[in-house]
Amino acid sequence: MSSSANLHHVPLMADLAAQGQSPDILFWVGCAGSFDDRYKRVTWAMVKILNKVGLRFAVLGAEETCTGDPAKRAGNEFLFQLQALQNIQTLNGYGIKKVVTACPHCFNTIKNEYPALGGNYEVLHHSQLLQQLINQGKLRVQGGGAFKGQKITFHDSCYLGRANDVYEAPRAVLQALDAELVEMKRCRSKGLCCGAGGAQMFKEAEKGKKEVNIERIEEALATGANVVAAACPFCLTMMSDGVKNKNREGEVKVLDLAELLAAGVL
Repeated sequence: MSSSANLHHVPLMADLAAQGQSPDILFWVGCAGSFDDRYKRVTWAMVKILNKVGLRFAVLGAEETCTGDPAKRAGNEFLFQLQALQNIQTLNGYGIKKVVTACPHCFNTIKNEYPALGGNYEVLHHSQLLQQLINQGKLRVQGGGAFKGQKITFHDSCYLGRANDVYEAPRAVLQALDAELVEMKRCRSKGLCCGAGGAQMFKEAEKGKKEVNIERIEEALATGANVVAAACPFCLTMMSDGVKNKNREGEVKVLDLAELLAAGVL
């Protein structure tokens, strides 16, 4: 698994099934991970890590559709159920038991809302899987990683934190980097939304005094961190836009947990 070609290998679920094989996990890529140019880099970071540790995984490819989360949050329950049932039929058809995704919105929907529609799986956010791999000694960051000694602040995603109580996993991943974790004033259960949740990502902001992501990035910058860590495609976009708004792109990077780890282990 040492060659670059092997690290970029992405098995398709349909191909494995045709060979009578099944993966340890299904990597649910999500809309952002598939189509957003910036978040594709997070997908590739996860692929490299999964291949590096030798985990047997597969993706659905063209068979994967949106989980239905944006439709549900926007109030279209009918469209949500159509999308959800299509995905559940596909997952159940392959006998999928374990799903890992880098998107808290996909994570929350598949974990908490698919069971009522017949989709019962063990669902992990990628921060939880990365924490497990680190704890098991399968994933080691060489010499503290590329971010050793740097100040990093972590932005809690609403659907990861308050909705599912996942606070420790992403911080455990950051601790493996041997960096200095500096918390924002509002963090963990008191964390502030990036401004994109509840389908707000796809509509213009309502009238107010300040954009939510500007408020949030000001809190991040106030920590003195030169890296803002995120674990959600929406949060990554909003925090990146906030950094650009403050003209701090040259000094402050906004990166996903998988990107931070991949830089140190590969």
